[in-house]
Amino acid sequence: MSGVRVLTLGCRLNTYESETMRKAAETAGLNNAILVNTCAVTADAVRQSRQTIRRARRDNPHARIVVSGCAAQTEPETFAAMDEVDAVIGNDAKGQAATYRGLPDFGVSHSEKIRVNDIMSVRETAPQMIEAVEGHTRAFVQVQNGCDHRCTFCIIPYGRGNSRSVPMGAVVSQIEKLVGNGYQEVVITGVDATSYGADLPGGPTLGTLARTILKQVPDLKRLRLSSIDSIEVDKALMDLIANEPRFMPHLHLSLQHGDDLILKRMKRRHSRDDAVQFCRQVRDLRPGFAFGADLIAGFPTETEEMFARSLDIVEECGLAFLHVFPYSPRQGTPAARMPQLDRALIKQRAARLRERGEQAYDAHLSAMAAAAETHRVMVEFSGTARTENFTPVVAPGAPRGQMALVRVSGRTADHLTGEIAVTDHMEIADVAAG
Repeated sequence: MSGVRVLTLGCRLNTYESETMRKAAETAGLNNAILVNTCAVTADAVRQSRQTIRRARRDNPHARIVVSGCAAQTEPETFAAMDEVDAVIGNDAKGQAATYRGLPDFGVSHSEKIRVNDIMSVRETAPQMIEAVEGHTRAFVQVQNGCDHRCTFCIIPYGRGNSRSVPMGAVVSQIEKLVGNGYQEVVITGVDATSYGADLPGGPTLGTLARTILKQVPDLKRLRLSSIDSIEVDKALMDLIANEPRFMPHLHLSLQHGDDLILKRMKRRHSRDDAVQFCRQVRDLRPGFAFGADLIAGFPTETEEMFARSLDIVEECGLAFLHVFPYSPRQGTPAARMPQLDRALIKQRAARLRERGEQAYDAHLSAMAAAAETHRVMVEFSGTARTENFTPVVAPGAPRGQMALVRVSGRTADHLTGEIAVTDHMEIADVAAG
């Protein structure tokens, strides 16, 4: 192979950062190289990262393989010990061209492969100016990195460091560049996005940032947020949810569980009622709003009654998109020292929770299909699009990367179906207004 290829595991933030890695490596003149951006959120994510590396080596026996990401940051020795790996670099340096210029040569010892710093000593998150996100019709923009919270199950702060925010001016400049290059939809992303601004002069909030983006980049058609912590949502963000049509009616919530005692043992900052009331309040402000959420099954000490509250919160919050994680102990976290559940029971509960999520998604699709409304969509692939509330809809003939109006006519097992009403931007505005 020639050039630089990036293999990405994990979250949306990794997707964005993979583009900065590619750009930095190409600027440094790296060639015949594979960069693997790993994930550490679960033990299975680390295993998948290792499998990806082995597969990459089998398929590209002569390429240089460079590993970074959260798993490489938290377990550098694990990856340096792999014969397939040529270098391991830290999360703080993976977006810098100088990192790739200074890579060790082939055949060095395990310890010499490692270029990982103390992530907790990093105090700033530099804006990463990318002009495009390969293979995506929406662009991801990192506004924050790291996390100051210490949930008892989570290893991510040790892979990302403490919370650091990108100044608003730099974020706006990045989005202006992306919109100028043709992107109509941007997703704000971060490790703990709702903590945005606490470390910046004046303490701007995530809502303030979103409002500033929409005001200063009037040509941006759609703004989304990635995963948020609902307990930290500020008034400015609630105002946007209620009144700003360019702010998309979809949020992914970091809920983790539905039982108050388990939430306390997780060291989460919200209660079950906080989550339920937030979802109801948002839907009162903006009917049709859709929610996704992360939920963990089988956390230490979880009883059947506690687990049942997680099952029930899917309906109580009206969740449409569910990400279920079977609990896996991460070495060094407080939860790993708590009394553990049997792995078979954890897998069983995760399967039950996924089934509840599938039922919720099915109900969501049925409700939208029955309403048979016309939706403004962003076409991701030829004929496949996302509504404003992130529901997939297939409308044959819709051109990739364009906005369109689609009349929903039905559903399949996993998406809505519809027909294109309008594709021209000016006509969309006229039809929507009428």
